[in-house]
Amino acid sequence: VTTREKLITPTMIENKNKRYATPVGGLPAQTDLMSPTDRAVVTNAYTFIPGGVHRDIVTMRLPHWSNTRLWVLAKPNAGFATTFSHYLMEVSSGGGSVQPEVDAGAESSLFITSGSLEIIINDSPHVLQAGGFAFIPPGCQWTCKQNNETPCHFHWIRKSYVAIDGIDIPEPFVVNERDIKPIAMPDTDSQWTTTRFFDMDDVRYDMHITIVTLGPGAVIPFLETHVMEHGLYVLNGKGVYRLNQDWVEVEAGDYMWLRAFCPQACYAGGPEPFRYLLYKDMHRHCPLQV
Repeated sequence: VTTREKLITPTMIENKNKRYATPVGGLPAQTDLMSPTDRAVVTNAYTFIPGGVHRDIVTMRLPHWSNTRLWVLAKPNAGFATTFSHYLMEVSSGGGSVQPEVDAGAESSLFITSGSLEIIINDSPHVLQAGGFAFIPPGCQWTCKQNNETPCHFHWIRKSYVAIDGIDIPEPFVVNERDIKPIAMPDTDSQWTTTRFFDMDDVRYDMHITIVTLGPGAVIPFLETHVMEHGLYVLNGKGVYRLNQDWVEVEAGDYMWLRAFCPQACYAGGPEPFRYLLYKDMHRHCPLQV
């Protein structure tokens, strides 16, 4: 394993000058209106899940995990999220798993938003703090445990790895966001940057995960329309996101997944940077039979 350099508002976790939304859980009072959650929508091109719906009643458990619950944000065959699953995990003290993955062909990416998580990948131990990221390719043996009183929250993105003859399976690695220099998009005066956990040119990887940061008032100034599916979790700030034909207000704790070729763009709003964790599938032929 290598180490590379309101009524309902999610709590915010600090990591040097980085902030990460985490779910509040619980249940709203019987006297509350549904306004914090009535923005939820499912369409034939995208799904939008506001952070306010991530409550106790919609959590679930996994086999071989202890003291752990999760929110499922996306899964294969659910609408158009056809190739990946995205879990928002909450591991309480003493929780974790010695058999976290039941699919031998799955690859995993973990991103910590609060607390810490001890993981062992192929006998190599690591402690991931907020902002920590781990990539675990298929075939790796790994375990995880949480020994602190404060729960650990992390994103777990899973995908069936698409192996290619003559292309090696990539190695596992761990890194923290703070150790990665963001890359400014051209002609944006560094108001639009990406923090890239993967080498964008390495075809061994069939998925990429990045953190996109837009300064207040910055924009993605054209309708991106491309083959990659997307899962987007808003870590911090707020903005207005164009999803297909709709403009949707989004804020920290909200989640979106987009089918292939769903047009998208956005404006950042508010006094803070607008930041989101972005998944997309990459570097593989389009299957000709589905």
